[in-house]
Amino acid sequence: MDDAQARSARLNTPVRFGPSTIRDVPFGWLLLITGTVGWIASGVLVLEKLAVLQDPDHTTVCDVNPWISCGQVMQRWQSSLFGFPNMFIGIVAFAVIITVGMALLSGATFARWFWAGLQAGVTLGFIFVVWLWSQALYDIHILCPFCMIVWAAMIPLFVWVTIRNITAGIIPVPSGAARILGDSGWIIVALLYVAVIASIFFAFIQVFAGTSGF
Repeated sequence: MDDAQARSARLNTPVRFGPSTIRDVPFGWLLLITGTVGWIASGVLVLEKLAVLQDPDHTTVCDVNPWISCGQVMQRWQSSLFGFPNMFIGIVAFAVIITVGMALLSGATFARWFWAGLQAGVTLGFIFVVWLWSQALYDIHILCPFCMIVWAAMIPLFVWVTIRNITAGIIPVPSGAARILGDSGWIIVALLYVAVIASIFFAFIQVFAGTSGF
């Protein structure tokens, strides 16, 4: 039994296969980078939200026009779904991701239950972001640039945490499908980015065409 297999056995996460991205160091960097990007964007939103609470007439750094405005989005009920500003969730959640990434870069190992818990958290976060995306495009009709940065961070985070857990056997998937997913991680990420960009274009096509009816 080589070192990787012995380590996997201790963690009860069997070594199977997978791209270099899911190895501890590259995966740690992925978590650190996506977590930092999401945390900074959430932090800016927190500061702007506090400024708006102090001064309702405050103009946020991303109030560009009627269709690109963090300030206007903050005034909608969707921005405080659980009774407090959503960005506070991001501050805490992305801090956890940053911590896990730094731990992996430091050589830490985690048990199956930890990876399962991380998967659950990232999945719930991704579902929440998808809901916020749908609300922004099809209900509010206003884009928040820093919210979109959070969307951009969540896509590779969700995809690669899921692929990591599939290839490690945390999520039971047939080996053939797992191999395909493992080899297609960045393709999936790219396709999701394209889908988001396309959805924004078609949702705001009247704005781009200069015939907005919003």
